[in-house]
Amino acid sequence: MKVALGQVNPKIGDFQGNGDKILDYIKQAVELGAELVVFPELCLCGYPPMDLLDQVSFVEKNLENLHRIQRKMPGRIGVILGYVDRNRSNSGKQLVNAASLLFNRKVVFSMSKSLLPTYDVFDEARYFEPAACRRVFDFKGELIGLAICEDLWWEKQAEAGSLYPLDPVKELLDQGATLIISPSASPFHSGKHRTRLELISRIGKTAGVPVVYVNMVGGNDSLVFDGQSLVTSNEGKLIFLGKGFEEELALVEVAGCGKSSSPGGNPDQVELKLRNDSYGELERALILGLRDYVKKCGFERVHLGLSGGIDSAVVAVLAVRALGSKQVKVFALPSGYSSEGSIVDAGRLAANLGITLNQIPIEPLFQSFLGSLKDTFVGKDTDVTEENLQARIRGTLLMAYSNKFNSLLLATGNKSELATGYSTLYGDMCGGLAVIGDLLKTEVYGLARSMNRDKEIIPEEILTKPPSAELRPGQVDQDSLPPYELLDRILSLYLIDNLDSAGITEQGLPADLVNRVITLVERAEYKRRQAPPVIKVSARAFGTGRRIPIARTI
Repeated sequence: MKVALGQVNPKIGDFQGNGDKILDYIKQAVELGAELVVFPELCLCGYPPMDLLDQVSFVEKNLENLHRIQRKMPGRIGVILGYVDRNRSNSGKQLVNAASLLFNRKVVFSMSKSLLPTYDVFDEARYFEPAACRRVFDFKGELIGLAICEDLWWEKQAEAGSLYPLDPVKELLDQGATLIISPSASPFHSGKHRTRLELISRIGKTAGVPVVYVNMVGGNDSLVFDGQSLVTSNEGKLIFLGKGFEEELALVEVAGCGKSSSPGGNPDQVELKLRNDSYGELERALILGLRDYVKKCGFERVHLGLSGGIDSAVVAVLAVRALGSKQVKVFALPSGYSSEGSIVDAGRLAANLGITLNQIPIEPLFQSFLGSLKDTFVGKDTDVTEENLQARIRGTLLMAYSNKFNSLLLATGNKSELATGYSTLYGDMCGGLAVIGDLLKTEVYGLARSMNRDKEIIPEEILTKPPSAELRPGQVDQDSLPPYELLDRILSLYLIDNLDSAGITEQGLPADLVNRVITLVERAEYKRRQAPPVIKVSARAFGTGRRIPIARTI
């Protein structure tokens, strides 16, 4: 069977736009000679719709556009489409996460999702009723089983100890399925596409059945969907790997050990390239997440403070690569503690990116604030208050530009800083999006060096000088934090692997340092609640995927 994979980038709630794109892809699929075209999970409404599902009009518009696609689609091709449907069983939740086969302008088969994830960023059981049973259907001589996203991940969750009470794919195979099709909205994190491939290949190796996996692409709030749809043969071999981080319509012959007719190249070579370019993949994910967040939120331009440090440098490069130099404005906001080298380094980076570095000195404002507070602070020594005051002056000025020019301010803090609270509320935490808030400091350096692989964009001086907030004389980050190599190792074990202090210490790390870092993390929870959205690129990011009480015993 000739199957087209419609890897689309929908916008949440844009039913007209999403529907038009789907109709255009269907038309292209017909021109390619496809017998069936498959689209991602909930592609008609966008994913994740969250509490918009509580609005009756949202569900109604979603169904209206489903019917519009039915009326306008060509009759000679089958279309598998993900959308929100009503639960017609009269028990349980009112909605289901559905995928239907449309053919001859009719809905000829529907299946709702069985496994509704509630871990990490997912909360589908809040809205949907799971399918009561699994069924296969006959189309063009194939018995097709629909396994919507998580329905395919049963074995992976079983390995992790979160065992669902049923295995949807096994039930479909037991009914004689000759082809498994999985419409998916699977968010990106580093290395996830390899996990998918291993999981999906296992179906072919153990059951002798090919799998067509069609993944969503695009950024929605904190989440990035990477596409990279794939097809495996009945031997579990990869016969097609879709493009990463961009839309695509690809035609694949699915029969036995079928061959891909996509012009995308040898899938094994593509897989090898991705395996050896993890920072390149990370950069593409952040660029897509940033670009889509800006455009889908209705902004045309962004700006940020360019300090001459590594974090703001990386964010500036990402912004220019995502939006173009004309849509990016950068500001140096030097104080009396800012080094001349930092201003020079920021200027060199701006020149390399083809943008202008605008300077707004904050020292006069800082002295004015100190004068106003002089009587209030009488008898008190200078401390972190004055450091934070400088950061908050910068935040105020950058937010003023945002208001005046309808420009999105990008926060430049990294995950190590967010984790430990090494940041200032209403200061350097100001912004509408934390672009690198899911990158540990060591990963920021790795990404920066990757960005320089073809030519020097980020000046070497930025990469080699000790990190510093430059808020007091001679300040460096390591005055307040452990060395980043040690800190990031502890943070990774604590935040990603969920180890407690004893478990981390067993990895050979000093107990007093481990306890100090964990205390910093937990005390900073109140700050993270007020942080801008973070683009998720790790297995566990700050935000909806990590829900920790603020008022608690540490």
